[in-house]
Amino acid sequence: MRVLVAEDDASVSAALATVLERATHAVVRVSRGGDVLLRHHDIDVLLLDLGLEDLDGLEVLRRLRLVSEVPVIVVTARGDERSTVRALGLGADDYLVKPVRMHELLARIDAVARRRGTVTEVEHVALGPVRIDLPARRVTAGDDEIALTPTEFDLLAALARRSGRAVSKQELLDRVWGDAYAARSRSFDVHLAALRHKLPDLSITTIRGYGYRLETGA
Repeated sequence: MRVLVAEDDASVSAALATVLERATHAVVRVSRGGDVLLRHHDIDVLLLDLGLEDLDGLEVLRRLRLVSEVPVIVVTARGDERSTVRALGLGADDYLVKPVRMHELLARIDAVARRRGTVTEVEHVALGPVRIDLPARRVTAGDDEIALTPTEFDLLAALARRSGRAVSKQELLDRVWGDAYAARSRSFDVHLAALRHKLPDLSITTIRGYGYRLETGA
């Protein structure tokens, strides 16, 4: 598995990486919360310390859960009940207090990955006359194929995977542009307007102060 280790203590980070690599995991090490938010797309599990260089780990977790369901195991020196409850409440999958027993850590990683692996990825979405083939990156409306730019398709796909449910604007920015906190509002607005124009049979409802919901048009 691909494991991202977010830890500001270089010696602890190196020790974790050594154990993980011996267990045949691929490891990336970072010490900043900002790097977690930029690099979470390409990992299977995140090991998150709560004391990072730029952000508190709980804030990193809060922001991450706005855009991603990647499994997170908190590995921290904070053993108090308040921190544990807050981390789990913010969406951590597990919580370990340092010093950790390495065999236990490896077992927890495997357990979290198994639980998350039960989710089935959506491949085809049908909304009224519109059919969205996600693996083929193809959209049809009735007998007509709709030509979309790569970015337009990525934005539609992010909405279609959660059709009928609200998707935050931050999650859409993260999935399509790779950074939920980048200043890309103008580009986002242009591509959203293009989708609405090209697919009049669909409704992309704006949820004020949150995001958008894709559904069949009236």
